[in-house]
Amino acid sequence: MANKTKQIKIKLVRSLIGCPETQRKIAQSLGLKKLNQVVEHYETPTIMGMAKKISHLVEVSE
Repeated sequence: MANKTKQIKIKLVRSLIGCPETQRKIAQSLGLKKLNQVVEHYETPTIMGMAKKISHLVEVSE
């Protein structure tokens, strides 16, 4: 990529059982399927917005 954007790590720390379908779809779109799974994404407003929507289920680190 031409611009130097930071990468962040998003870890699923709480189960999706009992969560609304919208939150499950957000986790799935981030690439999170299993508990304690870690995925790396570039820090964009879209990704940060999705992480904020399910902030009670994930941990975000840089």
